[in-house]
Amino acid sequence: MLGLAIPAPAGTFPLTTSAINVSGSFLLGLLVGLGARHGLPVQVMTIVGAGFCGACTTFSTFSDDLVHLCEKGQVRQSLLYAVASLSVGPAAAAARLALGAL
Repeated sequence: MLGLAIPAPAGTFPLTTSAINVSGSFLLGLLVGLGARHGLPVQVMTIVGAGFCGACTTFSTFSDDLVHLCEKGQVRQSLLYAVASLSVGPAAAAARLALGAL
């Protein structure tokens, strides 16, 4: 929804999708960290994490954006986008998980 409200121009770095995915990863880290801290069952954390955070993030849009960048011949941007998405998202989740454990 946010991607439709604030679309990135065609052929440019998909900043909106990146922001959505990183914030969803951060939120997942928060939920898991707080859930573990307060003794929530793993099943509850899985449902909330996969259900809510999975709905929040946009892996299919990430894939679509990546393909469009490649089709436009923007190999450097597509590699940057893939590496950034696959490293910054998990890093955000790990950082928030660590903060949630405090």
